[in-house]
Amino acid sequence: MRIRRNPCRTVEQQFVGLGNDVAETGAPPDGPRTAPAARRGTFRRGTRPRSRAGARTGMRRLFTWRRLLAGVVTVGALLVGGFTVLYIAIDIPGANDLAKAQSNVYLYSDGTRLTRTGDINRESVPLDRVPKDVQRAFVAAENRDFYSDSGVSLSGTARGIFNTVAGRGKQGGSTITQQYVKNYYLSQDQTVTRKVKELVISLKVDRQTSKDDILAGYLNTSYYGRLAYGVQAASRAYYGKEADDLTVEQGAYLAALLQAPSQYDWAVATPGGRRLAVERWNYVLDNMVEEGWLDPARRQSMRFPVPLAPKPVQGLAGQNGYLVDAARRELMATGISEQDLAGGGWRITLNIDPTRQRALENAVAAGLDGGPGVDGSASGAADGSDRQAGAVSVDPRSGRIVALYGGRDYLKHYLNNSLRSDYQAGPTFAPVALAASAEAKWENRGLADPALIRRTATDLGMSPQASGFTAPGATTLGLMGVSPLEMAGVYATLSNDGKKVTPSIVKAAERAGEATQLPPSVGGQVVRPETAGTVTASYGAEPSLGNGRFSVVSPAQSARPAQTVTVGGPSDDRKADWFVGGSAELVTSLALFGEDATSQKQVTLDGAGDGGAARIWSMYTAGSADSLPRPLPDTLP
Repeated sequence: MRIRRNPCRTVEQQFVGLGNDVAETGAPPDGPRTAPAARRGTFRRGTRPRSRAGARTGMRRLFTWRRLLAGVVTVGALLVGGFTVLYIAIDIPGANDLAKAQSNVYLYSDGTRLTRTGDINRESVPLDRVPKDVQRAFVAAENRDFYSDSGVSLSGTARGIFNTVAGRGKQGGSTITQQYVKNYYLSQDQTVTRKVKELVISLKVDRQTSKDDILAGYLNTSYYGRLAYGVQAASRAYYGKEADDLTVEQGAYLAALLQAPSQYDWAVATPGGRRLAVERWNYVLDNMVEEGWLDPARRQSMRFPVPLAPKPVQGLAGQNGYLVDAARRELMATGISEQDLAGGGWRITLNIDPTRQRALENAVAAGLDGGPGVDGSASGAADGSDRQAGAVSVDPRSGRIVALYGGRDYLKHYLNNSLRSDYQAGPTFAPVALAASAEAKWENRGLADPALIRRTATDLGMSPQASGFTAPGATTLGLMGVSPLEMAGVYATLSNDGKKVTPSIVKAAERAGEATQLPPSVGGQVVRPETAGTVTASYGAEPSLGNGRFSVVSPAQSARPAQTVTVGGPSDDRKADWFVGGSAELVTSLALFGEDATSQKQVTLDGAGDGGAARIWSMYTAGSADSLPRPLPDTLP
């Protein structure tokens, strides 16, 4: 065997290379190209020797690079071809029927009419009537590439289609052109068909229409809340001025509203909603600075422009507006858009019982202002101007809200007191803490730490984002914020043997003969029946009022077990006075809130702890259902 020498390699390197060649081919470099004799005899007829990389498997033969590339090209060609067909087949339609929007009709549970709404506030203005800075605020908020894009966002549309198919509801990411097409030509339906049409029509509109005309259409067709369509109507609704006179700060707020009109409406927003509105407002202005549309120094000097109080439409006076507001919020939670509801044509039946509703209104009027009570007598303070009341009455067996009180008058006090959660829970939180301790005992976990109490509160129906939950002493003093609606759900769940009750005001909702699927109001077990029993036994016949005790149920007069969880008293800061409780048939959560009549800021409640909430609760339960245990007047504080 000859060893070839390479003048550039050492002897050791050449021998190593020789060994490698032999190992790989079975022969030295200059040797025969066939396999060695010892190996030739091992091959059977019909087989081939392995190559250096090894024999291909059937899977590798099937997925060669050429075939894979051919498959990709074929799929791409089919997609392009299919889209071309759609592009040719789908024309730009006429305007949708939003301009012909109908009224919404609201009914009581017995079918009698409560009210009707739907007078839409709209007015279109040419783009030159909208200040340039305000135009840019909307572009900065929704679509910074608006002036250079092709009218669509493929990634946003694909994400939207995927989430629609997956049942995840609405998904942002559409361009201004796509939103304009949806508002003006199509509908708010969350379907794949509508999204595909939106994509095709947006491409055509972008090619055939100027960017200024698209922007004008977008500003004039968008929904801003307060039943206002278009920037001109929104300018009047929120700032009482023409669109021409909007400042960039005000324009940025209107642009921010489009993401969540009700949630960001300053007049009705929760503390969390207001925080999000300000964050969105800042986001809009910061984007304007990044785009070179706003001077940084001017940006730093800007302050949030608080909008004017709204002027509710007629037909919503008294408690009507609060009932409609609660129903709208509940329907939007099911996935119906605010704009779709404002478009009208809905027939919405509430769970509200008209008899119980009148009884609740009479009881609150008597307790707040000294008006006639259910028995014709006068009760309460002569001037309750610093007091606001909120109440929710629910059947724990079905979860239906049978009565609701939101404030003195929706036309005068826009904020719905039954839904607000900016006042402390006070002693009404004590049963929740006890439930957590009982759950810990059943789980052999010892005492309930704060995390378990919070989990139990969330399971029972309180918001996990409740303000004040992490404050020192929050779980013993009830420092967290909570709404009458939430507390009604908590106590209804405890009265329902620990099965989750989510109070619902909407009994049925339909449009054009098509009914909306509503989620169940009663769910599964969230705390053990034994836990609910423990709480019921502790807060049943003799509820704590903070400053004393009184009997709500007289065992001698009641032919059945009380089955109640009833607690009342003032909050730690004495800005709220609560009374929550009832029976297995009816649970009512009622609170009095200290609020300055002019500024609507929280104030110390005059007479907090004097049993005012308990009196109103007692008058209501006595007048709304004979089957409920009657209070004992001589034991009232």
